[in-house]
Amino acid sequence: MIAILTKYIGPTNCRGSRIKAYTETGKSVTIPFDYSLDGEARHRKAAQALMDKMGWPNELVSGGIAGGYAFVMLPVERPK
Repeated sequence: MIAILTKYIGPTNCRGSRIKAYTETGKSVTIPFDYSLDGEARHRKAAQALMDKMGWPNELVSGGIAGGYAFVMLPVERPK
């Protein structure tokens, strides 16, 4: 099972705020901070962007951790 972790990256002189979604295996995606969403929804959007990039079709379950959120993928039901 793969866990996706997310974290907030603050603005710099050249870039605005961002949310990074990453795995322990080094896969990652960083998206712009979406001010129209609340906290967990912003992180879920980043996790979903990583799943889309990797072609993972699973649904996500999340929980808060220090500095961000952790997402785990639910198993995909296979036709019998």
